[in-house]
Amino acid sequence: MKLQKLMHSLARRGILLALLGTLLIFTGCGPVETRVEQGNREQVLHLANGTEPESIDPHIVTGVPEHNIITAVTEGLVSEDPKDLHPVPGMAERWDISEDASVYTFYLRQGAKWTNGDPVTAHDFIRSFKRILTPELAGEYAYMLFLMKGAEAFHNGKLDFSEVGAKALDDHTLEITLENAVPYFLSLLNHYTWFPVHTATIEQHGGLYDRSNPWTKPGKFVGNGPFKLKEWRLNDVLIVEKNADYWDADNVKLQGIHFYPMESAETQDRAFRAGRLHNTYEMIPAKIEQYQKESPELIHVDPYLGSYFYRINTTKKPFDDVRVRRALAMAIDRESIVKNVTRGGQMAANYFTPPQTAGYTTRARIAPGIEAAKQLLAEAGYPDGEGFPKTSIIFNTSENHRAIASAIQEMWRKHLNIEVQLNNQEWKVYLDTQRGLDYFISRAGWIGDYVDPNSFLDMWTSWSQQNQTGWSSKEYDQLIARAGATREVEARLELFQQAEEILMAEAPIIPIYIYTRVYLLDPGVKGWYPTILDHHPYKHLYLEP
Repeated sequence: MKLQKLMHSLARRGILLALLGTLLIFTGCGPVETRVEQGNREQVLHLANGTEPESIDPHIVTGVPEHNIITAVTEGLVSEDPKDLHPVPGMAERWDISEDASVYTFYLRQGAKWTNGDPVTAHDFIRSFKRILTPELAGEYAYMLFLMKGAEAFHNGKLDFSEVGAKALDDHTLEITLENAVPYFLSLLNHYTWFPVHTATIEQHGGLYDRSNPWTKPGKFVGNGPFKLKEWRLNDVLIVEKNADYWDADNVKLQGIHFYPMESAETQDRAFRAGRLHNTYEMIPAKIEQYQKESPELIHVDPYLGSYFYRINTTKKPFDDVRVRRALAMAIDRESIVKNVTRGGQMAANYFTPPQTAGYTTRARIAPGIEAAKQLLAEAGYPDGEGFPKTSIIFNTSENHRAIASAIQEMWRKHLNIEVQLNNQEWKVYLDTQRGLDYFISRAGWIGDYVDPNSFLDMWTSWSQQNQTGWSSKEYDQLIARAGATREVEARLELFQQAEEILMAEAPIIPIYIYTRVYLLDPGVKGWYPTILDHHPYKHLYLEP
């Protein structure tokens, strides 16, 4: 009897399992929609963004990952054309320029709003300029505003802010007076340093000059861009959604953007192939050729106005000796690095400023040469590397940075008989270490903020907080200052030539190569053009299902 009941029970279970299997056949065998496919259908862009952003406060950050987010949630006086990045109206619907090109008058849009409903006014820009120029904030890009009349004097405590060349003529008219005519000024305004912040919100959540103020968190952040901050899960994702109150909202097609802080190129590649990302922030060099052969529609190798280099802390021995710095720079085989390590069409460079930057190509060089490098090292007191102290290279987390550092480590060991350690650091720690001059050698990259040699050369002045090497030169400072006051094109470029020759001779940095932008992009992303600064204004992007 028990056996019969058991057989009936199993039979009933078999029928149920068969029915369940039938249901699964009809409901589960179709292809599962990927995150990218869903995003294409819903106009939600999924972007790899390299690393967890340090902040989205435009006045205290310096990195590209931060830029990518800030430009979604904040807008300056001008915006960028998506194809060639020439300045187009942003918060200002138009502007006038004086005959001598030293006074700009901007007419702000009457209907522009912050995400809390407040109108965007000329006074917001004035308060924002004062904030970043105030030394208490320690904004590393404050020097970028020094071309405004009186700005540097105010920053140095020698002038009241009322005398700075930034005036609100009324609620919607802003006048900016420059120390001298600046040919790239309108393009410069696209840098987030010049973006407005809602100072009342900052003061509501803490001090106006407190770098740890939590005003940038979801539920607190107030912006004026085409998107607004929705969610920020640290080390997971930062989400922005379309800002319905943005002045040009009718022309913004994307409904949202998800920024993922992925540092690993391998992780990005897997996520892209699995349909979880619309792009990769970088690529595994060993896979570049494979993608070019098998999936050329996915891979992009674009020109990129940037220089990859190493900073040297000139305040620490033995790097206070220019002979040591030059010896290290001369012993690097840059051609081998771009051919065997990076593999993305980069240009080996023993100079800093990328060629043909607004008509400027430097004649300065750090000449390679192993024997000459050995001789310099011996003259500095380290014959054949004997007695050379322990030192290290720091770099932010990335397989590519590690591979380059490993190659250079081996070159120095082989040619100069010196040993250096490799020190991988998380992005924020790496930035703090570099700022505090608590390093020997630091991996670095610089992408032009605008297309002009000044963007690459003024950062090595004594007044620039981007310098972070401990090195300075009065002659270099004077040349850059004179270039800023010179309107004649050829004379201005010649001053840059002389300055870069000093930079290469003193070698507080070791240039390695000129960037290309190598990445994967889903074909469904439209309105994305190869631009020299790798800017892709989000308001012009859309997704094709």
